[in-house]
Amino acid sequence: MIKTVKSVNLAGKRVIMRVDFNVPMKDGVVQDDTRITAALPTINYILDQGVKTLTLMSHLGDPAKDSKKAKEKAEKDGKSFDEAAYIRGRHRMAPIAAYLEKKLGRSVIFAGEDGCYGKKAFIDSQKDGSVIMLENTRFHKEETSKDALERDKLAKELASYGDVFVNDAFGTAHRDHASTASIAKFVTPAVGGFLMEKEVRFLEPIVTNPEKPLVAIIGGAKVSSKIAVLESLLKNAKALVIGGGMAYTFLKAQGHEVGKSLVEDDQIGTAKNILEAAKKAGAEIVLPLDQVAAETFDAAASPVAVDSRDLPANLMGLDVGPKTIALYKKVLDTAKTIVWNGPVGVFEFDAFAKGTEEVAKLVAEATGRGAITVVGGGDSVAAVNKFGLASKMSHVSTGGGASLELLEGRKLPGIEVCRG
Repeated sequence: MIKTVKSVNLAGKRVIMRVDFNVPMKDGVVQDDTRITAALPTINYILDQGVKTLTLMSHLGDPAKDSKKAKEKAEKDGKSFDEAAYIRGRHRMAPIAAYLEKKLGRSVIFAGEDGCYGKKAFIDSQKDGSVIMLENTRFHKEETSKDALERDKLAKELASYGDVFVNDAFGTAHRDHASTASIAKFVTPAVGGFLMEKEVRFLEPIVTNPEKPLVAIIGGAKVSSKIAVLESLLKNAKALVIGGGMAYTFLKAQGHEVGKSLVEDDQIGTAKNILEAAKKAGAEIVLPLDQVAAETFDAAASPVAVDSRDLPANLMGLDVGPKTIALYKKVLDTAKTIVWNGPVGVFEFDAFAKGTEEVAKLVAEATGRGAITVVGGGDSVAAVNKFGLASKMSHVSTGGGASLELLEGRKLPGIEVCRG
C-alpha cells in the first residue's frame, strides 16, 4: 500500500497537490466533472486539517499537440484558426478554478495565466486556508520532457510551493512527469490522496493476490493494446472473457470465419500463444458463441442475429448474442473477484449495446452477492455510466491508461513516490 494524507500532520503546512482535472471542456465550460468530484474528499480533508495553503496543479489536455491538430484541420477545411482563442476555450485552468470554487463553496484563487513558474511569493502571501490553482502544467515543455534534468527544473519550482506533496491524480500516475513524480525528489513527505489510495487498494491485489476465483472480462477493439494485461491476468484468473473487436482475432486464430469483422492479422500468432498459455495455466478462454452482426459499421445499420461462431463474408460482428450472454452468466456466477476492462460490443450504437449492458448487469449482480468488482478503462466506465450501474460496482477506476498499466503488473511512477 501507499502512505496517505492521514499519515502526516498537515496543520500549518503548505500543501502542493497533484489532481487530475483533465476534464472535457467546450468554450471554457466543463462538460463532465467526474474527475473534479473525485478529488473533493481529499481536498476537503486537507483543508479541515488547518493547512496554511493548498496549491492545486493539473494538466488539461495537451495544448501544443491539440492546437496543432486543430490548426491542421482548420487549414484543411479552409477555415481561419485562432490559436489563442482555441487554447483559452480548452486548456486554461481559470474556468476549472471557478468551477471548483462552486463545488467547494469557498474561494479558489487562480495563480494567473503566465504559467507555473515564479509563484512562491504569491502563494506565501495568501491568507491561511487559501486554495490556489496553478495554470496548466503542460504549458511547460519540462512537464513531459524525457530529459530528467529538464523535468527537475519545473519539479523543483513546484516543490518550492509546498512542505508536503500529495498525489491524488491516479489518471496520470503512469506518467513520469515533473508534477506527478519528479517533484517528490524535492519535497518530502510525498503521500497519496484518498482517490489514489482507493485505486491502489482495489487494483493492485488483482495482480498480486486476488480473492479467487478471479474472472477477467477484457474487451475493446484491439488485441495489441491488451496483450500485456491478458498475460498478467492469466497468472491468477480462472477465466478470461474476451469480447469486443479483439474477440475476432482470437476466433480467426482458432480457424473460424469472421466475415468483415475487425481483425488484427499481425496478432494472430499472439492470440494463439495466449490460447496455449491459458491451456497450460488451466484458465478458460471465453469467446462468443453467437453474435449480432451488420453489413456496415454504422449506428443505423440493421442488426442481424447469427447463431454461430462463424460469420458470413458480408457481415461484421458488432455485439454478442443470447447464447454468449448465458455463457458469461455461468462463468461469472462463481467469481469472487471480477475485473472488467473494455466493452464486449459497440455499445455506443444502441442496436449493438445489449451485450455490454448485460455484462454490466451481471457484474452489478456479482457485487450484490459479495464479489469484488472493479471496472477500468474509459469505454467500460462510459458503459456502466450509460446504463446507470456505476454505483453497483465495488470500484470504478478514474484512470484508463493507468489502470491498464497497473493490471499489467507495472510499477507506476506517480504511485511509487507515495510508498515512503
